[in-house]
Amino acid sequence: MLSMKGRGAARLAAAVVASGLIAAGTIATAGTAVADDPAASHGGATATLGGLKTFDQAVVHGNGGDQRVGAGLFEMSVDNGGTLQTYCIDIHNPTQQQARYQEVPWSASSLHDNPDAGKIRWILQNSYPQVNDLAALSAKAGAGQLSEKTAAAGTQVAIWRFSDHAKVDAVDPAAEKLADYLEKSAQSVAEPKASLTLDPPAVSGKSGSKIGPVTVHTNADSVTISPAADVPAGVKIVGKDGKPVTSAADGTQLFFDVPKGAADGNTSLTAQAATKVPVGRAFTGIGEHAKSQTQILAGSSESTVSAAATVSWKKQGAIPAITAEKNCSKGGVDVTASNKGDEAFRFQLSGKDYEVAPGASKTVTVPVAEDHPYQITITGAGGFKKTFSGVLDCKTAGNGGQPSPHPSSPSTGGTTGGSTTGGHGTDLAETGSSSATPVIAGVALGLVVIGGAAVFFLRKKKTGQAA
Repeated sequence: MLSMKGRGAARLAAAVVASGLIAAGTIATAGTAVADDPAASHGGATATLGGLKTFDQAVVHGNGGDQRVGAGLFEMSVDNGGTLQTYCIDIHNPTQQQARYQEVPWSASSLHDNPDAGKIRWILQNSYPQVNDLAALSAKAGAGQLSEKTAAAGTQVAIWRFSDHAKVDAVDPAAEKLADYLEKSAQSVAEPKASLTLDPPAVSGKSGSKIGPVTVHTNADSVTISPAADVPAGVKIVGKDGKPVTSAADGTQLFFDVPKGAADGNTSLTAQAATKVPVGRAFTGIGEHAKSQTQILAGSSESTVSAAATVSWKKQGAIPAITAEKNCSKGGVDVTASNKGDEAFRFQLSGKDYEVAPGASKTVTVPVAEDHPYQITITGAGGFKKTFSGVLDCKTAGNGGQPSPHPSSPSTGGTTGGSTTGGHGTDLAETGSSSATPVIAGVALGLVVIGGAAVFFLRKKKTGQAA
């Protein structure tokens, strides 16, 4: 059996290979209009929602009346290995089964203009599952006797009072006592740093030079650095001293060393690490699941995190690098064009013409409607074209409307006994299981993956289980 460290290394190796293949696919499409989601530029963990796992009941009071909902911990499976536990911070939006999520800063989520965001992080640090001594937590809150389910419910209720400013109470008296204690005791705590990000995610410059820097920001002890699978001959990833780099740490500056005479081109690098994602990081839906309710991290096992950076170079002329980032405070997407060439870079965006002088950069905020898919295209001379797409999800519907039922709301049944453990080397709590969530998830997944049933049966047969 692999140790935790061994499993982390194995997951990391697999993730590096997978990311290299993805990067190769991206470079192969250079010159076409590739659509990027700005959220992906933040890097970090990407995960799939498994459902509400440890929960009890709460009552939300709204203009349309009272509604009972499941309140507690969700569980997510991290790409290439790892498990996350999260609470909801977006009670009025629905949760989609098997939704895909990306780690993002508060500025790219509904917490961007919330003065109580720091209090939510305090609750996460001072309640379940970070505090898993339930007897001590019960005593501190004067809550009698808390179970895992009621501790999770009380914590979720307290969070909703700050994330959505909702009028919500826990059904269980002990959970309600905990919620009241957390609400009254909460203090503002600073936003946690990203598990892994590269800044900036795109650079450009002239061939025959070191292009960068791209700075690594991470809480991991070590980060593996890999070039794209089809990196052009002679192009190397180096450090500040010009020596080739295969690993990095927080604060490391990376450069793309492009030899003189190299044909005009582009490539990328991928950074990968195995680490615990900091408690309090926000997670928003991506792709077709962009409107699945926003989550906030409560606990993490050792998980695979990644980030990527691109580079383009030319011998002469305009040499642009384009990035995009959701700007919730301005209700749009910030598109930034920098130019490291010796001629002005002229481009068109949203029907307007712009110009960036050599050595300069320009940021244009493109207004985007909340909750509606957008596609932003930048075009320039010589067939230059880059497209960013996504959904702006910056607001909660906290205006007295009814909350969206959770996958395991009271109407679908309660919880059963038993628990599963997060294992060694993790700050995940032992979590109870829901009898309702697997049924609903099974129905949803069955409709989606009927075509893959043969694979399921073959796996069952191979392991000696009855198909």
